[in-house]
Amino acid sequence: MSAEKMQVVEEEIRKVIIGKDEIIHQLLTAVLAGGHVLLEDVPGVGKTTLAVACSKAMDLKYKRTQFTPDVMPSDVVGFCMYDKDEKKRVYMPGSILCNLYLADEINRTSSKTQSALLEAMEEGQITVEGVTKELPDPFIVIATQNPVGAAGTQMLPDSQLDRFMVRLQLGYPSPAAEIAMMKARTGLNPLDQVSCVLTKEELISCRREAESIYVHDLVYGYITELVNRTRTNGQLSLGVSPRGSLAIAAMAKAHAYLAGRNYVVPTDVSEVFVNTVSHRLLLTAMARAQKTDSIAIAKEILQNTPAPVLKDIRG
Repeated sequence: MSAEKMQVVEEEIRKVIIGKDEIIHQLLTAVLAGGHVLLEDVPGVGKTTLAVACSKAMDLKYKRTQFTPDVMPSDVVGFCMYDKDEKKRVYMPGSILCNLYLADEINRTSSKTQSALLEAMEEGQITVEGVTKELPDPFIVIATQNPVGAAGTQMLPDSQLDRFMVRLQLGYPSPAAEIAMMKARTGLNPLDQVSCVLTKEELISCRREAESIYVHDLVYGYITELVNRTRTNGQLSLGVSPRGSLAIAAMAKAHAYLAGRNYVVPTDVSEVFVNTVSHRLLLTAMARAQKTDSIAIAKEILQNTPAPVLKDIRG
């Protein structure tokens, strides 16, 4: 197993993002699980910096689009134009042809442009004028969004939210971490200190190893019970989809892999559950009126669902 290599990647990213070790771990767990990441928080807390550090540490070809109301789908996926010399229409690549695509402030652009990412995120390909083009492997979307209600923002459609494996929130740093961050910025850019410690080929190999992690039927049953409780919860009008169930299982495998185990335990599921499902839950009008949030509901479901016993899993 090559979990040690991913741990070195974590150490490189910590040079830039100080005091957010758990967020870094969850992001890399999602990357290892083959998923996409939604970073939601107020401006200026390091969302973009985290994405750039991730690309540098893993030698991923990186491109960024600053989403604004005037960004068009063709800016993302590309377009075709007539070439007089070739006497035919020629494809002009969009910004999405890369390994790590940063969709910055994705909820500031139009729904039409947001939807340009759907095929890419789900199938690893894009279609332009009826022609399908494969995206590089690996392909990862890290999207940032400002909290809903901030100036110039609109909600992402449920179908797009469901395609993000996890939603993470950095939050403000602690006073000690903020002091360390300011000192680190004196006279240099901390991103220059991030070294490439994992190649694309090694990341693909790690993904395959993580995918082969053993999951006992009792753990699958535990995931299913958690998911079903989101679908029957009176505070939710929409629970976790089957795509969400697959995401929980993939995240649990990746979490076990990073812990150096070749099998999943219930703790792996509980560690990834909230970040994997909270953005997939749609609250009822009553729950919203009572100022309840999806994270609190996910935590309550997790707390009230009995986990299987470890000795039964290991046999």
